[in-house]
Amino acid sequence: MHRIVSASSRPGRGRKGEAILGLFTAAREPDPFHAPMPEMWTPEKARMISIKRYLDSDGQELPASEPEPDSLSAATIECYRAALIAVGRVAVQVSPGLGEDLETNLRGLERRLSVGYTAESIKRTEQQVEVELDEWGTRTSGHFKGQADEVKELLVALARTAESAVSRDQGYSTKFTDLTARLEKIADLNDLTLIRSSLVVQVAELKTTVEQMTRDSRQLVAQLRAEVSTYETRLKSVERLALKDQLTKVANRRSIEERLQYNIDNAQQFCVAMLDLNQFKQVNDSYGHTAGDDLLRQFATELQMNTRAGDLVGRWGGDEFIVILSCNVQDAKVHIERMQKWVLGKYTVRGADERSFAVQVDASIGAAEWHRGMTAVQLIAAADKDMYQDKKLSRRKAS
Repeated sequence: MHRIVSASSRPGRGRKGEAILGLFTAAREPDPFHAPMPEMWTPEKARMISIKRYLDSDGQELPASEPEPDSLSAATIECYRAALIAVGRVAVQVSPGLGEDLETNLRGLERRLSVGYTAESIKRTEQQVEVELDEWGTRTSGHFKGQADEVKELLVALARTAESAVSRDQGYSTKFTDLTARLEKIADLNDLTLIRSSLVVQVAELKTTVEQMTRDSRQLVAQLRAEVSTYETRLKSVERLALKDQLTKVANRRSIEERLQYNIDNAQQFCVAMLDLNQFKQVNDSYGHTAGDDLLRQFATELQMNTRAGDLVGRWGGDEFIVILSCNVQDAKVHIERMQKWVLGKYTVRGADERSFAVQVDASIGAAEWHRGMTAVQLIAAADKDMYQDKKLSRRKAS
């Protein structure tokens, strides 16, 4: 039902009420049986004028510089989204091996806010961001503590060896001092026979001392080499772990980027295949993150097993994987068909309570071939674009 708003229905408003009537000629009666739904604010919503504030302003115009609530909230959300992207980018710079997941998850939250938001969704996003940062902080702290412990242990071993060398040299210095003193005493002797016999004894002792020094030096050098070799192996092991994704044990984003740059610098022929698991979020929502992690581990293992030895399988972040294939795009499509046949399909995952769940895994796959002049960023963008085309096609088929 509608009613016409007349000037008489707004007593005391005068010309101001008439001005308002010139803008709005009708108003809808509220429905007492239906409570209004919370409105979803989007960045595209236009600024709106509050009629009540205008009528209650007693003829005074609202300050032109005062931001309207809608534009202020939109600007705040834009800043919040930019902050999420910046935090993810810095996390990757701080810890390349551990920051990729945080960056991917924060980008996902940022994309949700770009579509639309309510007060409830913003609060939920805040809680998710806090959880992501806490988990990343714990993992990163443990990682750097482990590396620091390795370096400390190596430094302690080197200090111990150096101390042993100094102690040995001090012992030989004392021996040489004593020998020098005895030789000086021999110089004061007048009996030639006694001088000769004393020199023979001192020379034999000097020879023994030098031989012992040589043996000790060799032993010390061998010990030092063995310790350095041991810690060098351990440090290389730590470095290899830094290039592995902690969850899936395949290559991480840093390792992928290094291989891409190596192939580009050496002008090798290769392609990039990007895989994105479809409906992965539903697995987390339905069975929990433990089941989702189990699925990612199993999927990465299957993908690794069905890829050639010379190709690199890695986790780009979240539920996205990348395979670097040493071939042209035509041959890459053949490999992708094999992945679709043997990697996708039914999986059995375990949740936090050890219960098993059967899930059907599908993925959108895109591929791009590197050409001279292309950067790694451009190549990834081309594969990503092709992957999203495949995702759109899959959605149309499903509908």
